[in-house]
Amino acid sequence: MKINEVNALDCAGFVRAFGWVFEDSPWVAERAWVHRPFDSAEALHEALVQEVAGAATDDQLALLRAHPDLGASDRMSAASVGEQAGAGLDRLTPHEFERLRDLNLAYRFKFGFPFVFAVKGSSRRDILEALAQRFPRHRDEEFHEALRQVYRIARFRLEGIVT
Repeated sequence: MKINEVNALDCAGFVRAFGWVFEDSPWVAERAWVHRPFDSAEALHEALVQEVAGAATDDQLALLRAHPDLGASDRMSAASVGEQAGAGLDRLTPHEFERLRDLNLAYRFKFGFPFVFAVKGSSRRDILEALAQRFPRHRDEEFHEALRQVYRIARFRLEGIVT
């Protein structure tokens, strides 16, 4: 879709096209629609990001919690399934699966939201290492990093839509 086609969408069409970009959080697209016209895909991404950044902490937390655990096969959007498969998370060894499951559980218990990582271009090993490295952080620091990862995921998803 070209940027002029994006700008021509009514709110409902815009939400249909972009409501999934931020995992199970169409409110981001609903709020960003008013910032049309967008000059570029980057400007669209920035408007979406600004809506999340300016949202209430509870909305941000709900957005983080909408993300599935990496490596889990349940409760995943089609986009997440494809992204995780691209990183090899659908081909974990039993040991890797167990380690990832245990780290995900510990992370979720400590922070109150799942480990979020933009997996595109990463290997299973990269993901496991990032999870282990980020676990010692303080909650506020990790909350902001998780949002940063959400923004990266959204950028990758937009690259597949807007030309």
